Amino acid sequence: MESQPFSQKAQERFTRPKNYEELEEPDGHARITGPCGDTMEFWIHVDDGIISAASFTTTGCGPSKACGSMTTELAEGKTVREAGRITQQDVIDALEGMPEEHQHCALLSINTLRAALADFMARLAARETAADAPAGEQESACSTCDKESCSAKNKSANESLEDFLERQALEARLCKIKHKILVLSGKGGVGKSTVAVNIAVSLMLAGKQVGLLDVDIHGPSIPKMLGLEGSSVQNNEGNIVPVEMGSLKVISLGFFLRNQDDAVIWRGPMKMGVIKQFIKDVEWGELDYLVVDSPPGTGD
Repeated sequence: MESQPFSQKAQERFTRPKNYEELEEPDGHARITGPCGDTMEFWIHVDDGIISAASFTTTGCGPSKACGSMTTELAEGKTVREAGRITQQDVIDALEGMPEEHQHCALLSINTLRAALADFMARLAARETAADAPAGEQESACSTCDKESCSAKNKSANESLEDFLERQALEARLCKIKHKILVLSGKGGVGKSTVAVNIAVSLMLAGKQVGLLDVDIHGPSIPKMLGLEGSSVQNNEGNIVPVEMGSLKVISLGFFLRNQDDAVIWRGPMKMGVIKQFIKDVEWGELDYLVVDSPPGTGD
């Protein structure tokens, strides 16, 4: 079967990609290597919630440059939330088509943009925490635990203020959760998500206050298993409000994807950033149990 030709618009961005540079002092940054071996980086500037500038670089060939270029063009001028809703198909359509064998380049560019947006949100949350917790009040934020035993009490010698405040924010959430249950597996497809859902629902039916955290980035299936497809999280003064089903509070990456079947290709550091955000930026409240559906051991 003869391959689909590249459009004129795509060919223009092969040779003259737009926004092909590194932004100085970015508000968000991400670097992802896709399954094809191409590495793409994104930088964004955000002013008053609007993406004022977006740029990229890639180690890939022409199609990778075209997709990265078009993704930055689509993102500029949009709000952070709107930019997060840009899809692989949006990029392909804006390029007036892309041969099927190169469409993975559009997916890589979208995932890198979303990772840069997640990095921006994490930085924003850290700055807001710092602004709301002056040096004289930092100790009072953790005053409910024993000073000698709490690792978040004091800033380590080589720890930055930003890292210290992030650690305190994580501890502030976790100290309100009595029991944490991690559901792990060495490989995917063994029923890990089913076990996590059964544990969480059983505890809820037993009258417990339960949270279910789906951090299986490779395939967030919890929304579908609970019949919560199409549900969306809410925002309360910068905090994420989980989806509730009775006394069960649920957070999943699936709630943030435009389509449940969208693939997410993130390396380890990006995944860790999202997991931290799902703990410290979510209003879990007082919980008896937090059940965590973890990524498979074969993941990065």
